[in-house]
Amino acid sequence: MPGRIAQADVEEVKARVNIADVIGERVALKSAGVGSLKGLCPFHDERSPSFHVRPQVGYYHCFGCGESGDVYTFLQRVDHLSFAETVERLAARVGYALHYEEGGTMPETSGRSRLYAANAAAAEWFTGQLGSAEAETGRRFLGERGFDAAAAAHFGVGYAPKGWSGLLDALTAKGFTREELTAAGLVSQGNRGVYDRFRGRLIWPIRDLTGQVLGFGARRLYDDDQGPKYLNTPETPIYKKAQVLYGLDLAKRDISRDRRVVVVEGYTDVMACHLAGVTTAIASCGTAFGTDHITVLRRVMGDDSASGEVVFTFDPDAAGQKAALRAFGEEKRFAAQTYVAVAPDGLDPCDLRLARGDGAVQALMSTKKPMFEFVIDQRLSQFDLDTVEGRAGALRAAAPIVADIRDPALRPGYTRVLARRLGLDLAEVTAAVERAARNPSSRPEAPVRPSAPEQAPAPRPVATLVSLPRTADATLERDALMGILQYADRLDGTLAARALAVPFRTPPLDAIRVAIAAHLDPSRPGWAVSAVSAVGDGERTLAAELLTGSFPARDEEGAVASARDLARQLLIRDLDRQKTQLLGTIQRVAPDSEEGRSVRMRLRELDAERQRLAEGQ
Repeated sequence: MPGRIAQADVEEVKARVNIADVIGERVALKSAGVGSLKGLCPFHDERSPSFHVRPQVGYYHCFGCGESGDVYTFLQRVDHLSFAETVERLAARVGYALHYEEGGTMPETSGRSRLYAANAAAAEWFTGQLGSAEAETGRRFLGERGFDAAAAAHFGVGYAPKGWSGLLDALTAKGFTREELTAAGLVSQGNRGVYDRFRGRLIWPIRDLTGQVLGFGARRLYDDDQGPKYLNTPETPIYKKAQVLYGLDLAKRDISRDRRVVVVEGYTDVMACHLAGVTTAIASCGTAFGTDHITVLRRVMGDDSASGEVVFTFDPDAAGQKAALRAFGEEKRFAAQTYVAVAPDGLDPCDLRLARGDGAVQALMSTKKPMFEFVIDQRLSQFDLDTVEGRAGALRAAAPIVADIRDPALRPGYTRVLARRLGLDLAEVTAAVERAARNPSSRPEAPVRPSAPEQAPAPRPVATLVSLPRTADATLERDALMGILQYADRLDGTLAARALAVPFRTPPLDAIRVAIAAHLDPSRPGWAVSAVSAVGDGERTLAAELLTGSFPARDEEGAVASARDLARQLLIRDLDRQKTQLLGTIQRVAPDSEEGRSVRMRLRELDAERQRLAEGQ
């Protein structure tokens, strides 16, 4: 059995992969200065982006939660892979054949990667079955909803035959074990053994942001099928229904560009929207749209301001209204503005496109109304506004909604709207809204913090850019280290080494200087990441911030020139320190002594060296 992946291959794969491409498939990244990109951190919930990626050094760091690492660390964290699986996945991505210490080639069995492979093979088999004679019912189902063969191919729609072991037999013939197919959720275990989970159904592949198939959604076609109308892959190590969104792999680029997402209720609605030109449509997969879905979307949107839009389409029936109220409960997790669009006659996007064409689906987006206005209307509809009791109840129900509007400039306007709809005095409604805003029961309770053990040792302080003293020395040392970490490959090697040999006056920066000096090798890819990894626990976060932070410069050439100048300034500062010491010494020795002559000679050398550095030599 092959052993560990050869270290040379590990380094080669990392050198061939652009970390920005890998992270950019999961997080919307935008420019954050010369050579730096930023987006919303995938490791913690945030509204303003503090997650920085520096492609040229292959490193990321979050200034919010402190997470940092290289492309391997990133994939291990977000996709829950082992190190070997991560290297294997990236090697496959760049077409690199790995070698192992015992001389073996890349193994075909490695945990989660086998589940991905099984799902990919299943998706291919399902799409092939859609052309079979048995699948005529499925093709007719699609055609009746306005989807031709090209549409089916674009979305990867397939068909699962009625038999009990068609997929099982096909994939075991490809070398997959029953245990692997069970773990992937493709087969089920019954009293009579293992059998296909999906039978006699249309199949939609559910993919992650990178396009890898995680699972499937299956629609019932036959009257004798006693199962649910839609059947999804069960929870598996790679399929978490609360974290996946159908169509996001196809919509992500337009969502990131347009900063708009349209949330619909089903697979055919996503297809209809995309084919009608609303290419930012997605849907949850067999579960309610929730917190984890919002987190995924916000990272794709780069949702750090109020300029984005999230448009929900709900059926006007009771289930749709319930879904709207549930979505409203999570609305404040978005920085973007949230809206609701309900089609005329209660048609969903698929039926709307079929009945009135692509233009009607596009026009649906123009009928959107703010989420809180939609919810206010839903609340008011539950009361008889022709009675005093009904108006009073409606006011109590709707006032908290107005009080919860995030933009304080909008609250007075919607207070007036509510007063008009209820036929009540503005002052009375304003007072009700203010009471709702002050009501502690309407706010989430603060979590109870467990008391710390009485004798718990104080944690060692963690140095960060924010914690550095605001002195000229700290500023120079900080910027010089940032320049060397980020641009050492463009600097004169001797200059960088000399600058790092000079002791610093700021302790945490000096600790980082020592680690960088020990690992300085600009000709070796990844040297800066190795240097940061070697820094002690108390200063490692600061080192990561220096490696990924925005270096002040207009362009890369300017950044290199600035880094070069900062290294010289460190040397000049040290020369000035030496000169000050020698001037003190010369006051204590006889001018005509050997020591006096030696000191004066050294002073002349320092002045000459300082001049050369100041002139850029």
